[in-house]
Amino acid sequence: MESEERTAYISEKFAAYFGGQPEFWSRAPGRVDLMGSHTDYNLGYVMTMTISQDTWIAARPRADRQVRIRSLNLEGESRFHLDEIKHDQRVFWSNYVRGMAYVIQQAGYGLQGFDGLIHSTVPFGSGLSSSAAIEMATAVTCQQVGNFTLDPVEMARLGQRAENDFVGVSTGILDQFSSALGKAGCALQLDCRDLSYQTSQIAPTLHVVICDTRANRSLVGSEYDDRRQQCAAGVSLLQKAHPEVRALRDVSRDQFLAHEAEMPAVIARRCRFIIEENQRVLDLALPLSTGDANALKQLFTDSYRGARDLFEIGSPVMETMMQAMLAGPGIVAARQAGAGFGGCMVALVEKNCVEAFTHHVSLTYKRSANIEPRIFEVVASPGAGPLQM
Repeated sequence: MESEERTAYISEKFAAYFGGQPEFWSRAPGRVDLMGSHTDYNLGYVMTMTISQDTWIAARPRADRQVRIRSLNLEGESRFHLDEIKHDQRVFWSNYVRGMAYVIQQAGYGLQGFDGLIHSTVPFGSGLSSSAAIEMATAVTCQQVGNFTLDPVEMARLGQRAENDFVGVSTGILDQFSSALGKAGCALQLDCRDLSYQTSQIAPTLHVVICDTRANRSLVGSEYDDRRQQCAAGVSLLQKAHPEVRALRDVSRDQFLAHEAEMPAVIARRCRFIIEENQRVLDLALPLSTGDANALKQLFTDSYRGARDLFEIGSPVMETMMQAMLAGPGIVAARQAGAGFGGCMVALVEKNCVEAFTHHVSLTYKRSANIEPRIFEVVASPGAGPLQM
């Protein structure tokens, strides 16, 4: 759907639901990690990239401090008063909006009620940060309606707090940071400890293609929390010999190897993956900018195998998709995206082979998994902000 068509569609639906037309428009992109699975909450490094798929919110202020929110992608309407923000047990997706309003008010900013209509092109539940896109678009809407300004890093911090403390998902800050601070045409190498980052150009010979397994997954109550706890347990064990260690990003490979045999096997596997994955993020910037196919293939392959065998976040459909991608025309490198357990995979594909690659992967995966995948090219887009209409 082109931008003008999308605007007309949302405006028509807004009028049908709320009467009249929206006064403010906001957008926030989804994102994909090119390297750095589960390194964010270990205060390590991630190579992240915003994608062209995004979430829009059309809004109109209200005078009664009520928020009325609907989605064109998901069922249900949710209403809440800004003076008493509680969970919506019926329309769960609205808790991302409620959570942002809650934490922004806690931070001391004055909010105003609004009618809001959400439309997203980010696939839900696939590891492309659809929830962070809703959170960051909500943050922009709150600023527009309330006439105040948040720094993008503060937006990201508030988004993480909303997801952790209100929604109840123990994520790191990667998703929100990427959506808030994304740069057109670039990947971001993010240091999750101090939130510093460097832009990294993507070689023009490389195209980024998302391969969505369309396997359902949920991070709420899933093994995601188990992995966090296992990493924390590894830190506690390593601190006995190295009290200066505060997170797995502080542990060198030599330090880990010296104590690996003393650790429970499952904890050792988790720690090894994170320590090696952190180094892969740092090693990725140069071949990503030069298009060094051999180096990219090795880094992506090692990341996927580590995620599957050491961190154990793979699934049968991910393995099926991986094999389909690796056999595709023009493939340079492929790996998991997001938290794993299904969801999306990401491939780097040669410039003139995207169409043939997409056709091959779609047919091959559907034949093997009996699931119709979603295969689409993405480009790095700007971070969250107002839409000018």
